[in-house]
Amino acid sequence: MKEAILLLEDGTYLKGKALGKFSTTTGELCFNTGMTGYQEIYTDPSYYGQIIVNTNAHIGNYGTAAKDNESDSVKISGLVCNAFSHSFSRAKAEASLQDYLDRAGLVGIWDIDTRALVTHIRSKGAMNAIISTETTELEALKAQLAQVPSMKGLELSSAVTTEKPYFVGNPDARFKVAVLDLGIKRNILNNFISRDSYCQVFPARTDFATMQAWQPDGYFISNGPGDPAAMSYATQTVKAILEAGVPLFGICLGHQILAQAVGVSTYKMHNGHRGLNHPVKNLITGRAEITSQNHGFGVDKSSLEQNSRVLVTHINLNDQTIEGIRIKDAPAFSVQYHPESSPGPHDSRYLFDDFVQLMKDKR
Repeated sequence: MKEAILLLEDGTYLKGKALGKFSTTTGELCFNTGMTGYQEIYTDPSYYGQIIVNTNAHIGNYGTAAKDNESDSVKISGLVCNAFSHSFSRAKAEASLQDYLDRAGLVGIWDIDTRALVTHIRSKGAMNAIISTETTELEALKAQLAQVPSMKGLELSSAVTTEKPYFVGNPDARFKVAVLDLGIKRNILNNFISRDSYCQVFPARTDFATMQAWQPDGYFISNGPGDPAAMSYATQTVKAILEAGVPLFGICLGHQILAQAVGVSTYKMHNGHRGLNHPVKNLITGRAEITSQNHGFGVDKSSLEQNSRVLVTHINLNDQTIEGIRIKDAPAFSVQYHPESSPGPHDSRYLFDDFVQLMKDKR
């Protein structure tokens, strides 16, 4: 097995075995605690520009299948894992994860003590890192890593959004939903389609007038990568939607953009939330939900508390961060987590029904 190295910006480095393409890659290092769904993670556009540490000990054991992709390609910058399985067992699998990553040209490293690594970055915070399977020369890698920009301040949705509008679903469906694609996942669209909605997906920088010309029943602001504070174009679009009084629903990055549109600020989190088991409390119903999450930025609680237009609807039970809001003077709401939750859990899919109800009420 060829040797590989992982170097963090604080000087910490670990040696392991090469995975995927023999090359060098950089990105923000962060970890996901999900026990399954690795393919969905790797193809989620929200992870663009990031190196993912899978905390589950065994990666690759159930292979890959095209239906599990959340976008048309692998979006992560690199992969770190403990035990990598070159063989796999699943009736519906079409290929091994090794072959899948080779085709994607992804650089990775395995046979790493991921428990120690996660403990380190959980304490120090998410930071940039470099993986190399072609050199272990630390000084050269440090020089290359020093050129990598911080995730804070980066606008990345432009790199993953669709280049031109497209349609999904049944043209004869009851509702028309205009989707602002900041890095959308396919299973979000599937949830709209299954609720009798026909979607037109627009590029990230599309203005309100262009989308409104289609006369949609509602607007959806998607998930995506990067710093929401660097996306004034999307904030202005959402402001226009709110002024028009058309139903609006946002997820993850869309949640942060909605907050900014009503004057609430966002911030970069120490580590972010990434996994399938984050407990969230619905403050309206009093019920708890187990949720799927993937975000490194959040809505600022102190800024929100000073804003009379916003009602907090959901909070994170681990750290009390803001997980959901509703706009008091407009038919608009959003959540920080992922109610489409593929492969699961599915506790929060009622939020799509709530959005459909908003569109019904507006009619």
